Amino acid sequence: MSKHITSAISQTFGKFANREFSGWFQKIVNNSYVSLMGLDMSEFNSPNSYKSLNALFTRKLKQDRTYSLDADDFISPCDSLVSACGKLQKDYALQIKGMRYSSDELLGEHFSDDEKSSVYDGDFINFYLSPKDYHRYHIPTNLKVLKAVHIPGKLYPVNNPSLKKRLNLFIENERVVLMCENSSGKKFFIVLVGALNVGVMQVSFESAIKTNASATSPSVYEYKDLYLNKGDDFGCFEMGSTIVILAQKDMLELKDIDNTDVKYGDTIARNV
Repeated sequence: MSKHITSAISQTFGKFANREFSGWFQKIVNNSYVSLMGLDMSEFNSPNSYKSLNALFTRKLKQDRTYSLDADDFISPCDSLVSACGKLQKDYALQIKGMRYSSDELLGEHFSDDEKSSVYDGDFINFYLSPKDYHRYHIPTNLKVLKAVHIPGKLYPVNNPSLKKRLNLFIENERVVLMCENSSGKKFFIVLVGALNVGVMQVSFESAIKTNASATSPSVYEYKDLYLNKGDDFGCFEMGSTIVILAQKDMLELKDIDNTDVKYGDTIARNV
């Protein structure tokens, strides 16, 4: 598969975003971005302290947020808009109201039929991270990572206008799919979906995954004893994107979060 134009655009923008300009000009770039996008920097260092636009974009919290320590509480992995959530109809979930996607196609060919069917008639949550949001992602519940699959693809924008225009956008875009088990042994997937501009998804526990790079075919990574705890920072998006969670039937009891803004650390569901 050859590189799509959206990947080339994203790589070009990435060079600008990663460049460290001289102090005065970098301050102009950073402060202009904060002002233009309306970033709330109250939980972060001063915009002037970041040596590149990408360093600002992938900023870490000065102090971790508090969240429920109840093992059954399932927290939001990110700051975002929940653009759609609810029950899968067999393997179909909503991309946005009136438009569906197949969880089988989203997860791809490197999961077995049994693995993919484990979430049939389960729950889905689509988290859209806008350019103003905090773009690091965190573990939503104590879990074991069983497998990670990197699927190269396009890097279309994932905002609402794009979701309404392009059927199967999540399936066309580059993504990293994590198959996990919660502490009760129920399976769920965390899907990181790339987007236009830079298009990089960092996965801290697997340095071999290089997104929007030279890879043209999927890569599979399997694990035996990879346990992560609720709240762990496991990477970030470089520019805006989407996270999809697909959970086994009767694993989650979702709160009323459809079309609402959530923050990393908010309790959004219960493990049942």
